[in-house]
Amino acid sequence: MSASSPSPANADLADAGDLAILRWHDGYLLGYQPMDHVHEEFVELVGQLQQAADAELPALLESFVAHAESHFGEEDRWMRETDFPARECHINEHAAVMKSVMEVRELLAKGNHAVVRDLAAELAGWFPGHADYLDSALSHWMCKRRLGGKPIVLRRGVESGRVGG
Repeated sequence: MSASSPSPANADLADAGDLAILRWHDGYLLGYQPMDHVHEEFVELVGQLQQAADAELPALLESFVAHAESHFGEEDRWMRETDFPARECHINEHAAVMKSVMEVRELLAKGNHAVVRDLAAELAGWFPGHADYLDSALSHWMCKRRLGGKPIVLRRGVESGRVGG
């Protein structure tokens, strides 16, 4: 399927010729503000990786590594501290993504720029589903534990029928 007619799983990707760029929108809001802020940064970094010139990739990948380590570490900590029921699956998914990111980092150090672009495309396809299913459950859990209720999310310009929304 072409980037101009994205599959439902990739409907959140903006068309940029042959490359679908991940862009932030309110459909990604989950209602737990600390998570929403870090997700916005994640989306911005992946979009930058997708559009970067080869010379920019090493610095951008390092920024993404630092972000992902902090992002996943914080979510993993929340899950452990609050005994989130589905934590093992979620933590394992974060670990698998980080393993791939570190492998790509090593390949980039050897001059392989294409593998960074492949990683960015995979992350752009992975994030919407991860956020809709695993992170939305964690967001609800954290709001209940920390705030005493369900999250209330106001989304602007988002079509109805979206999972998690």
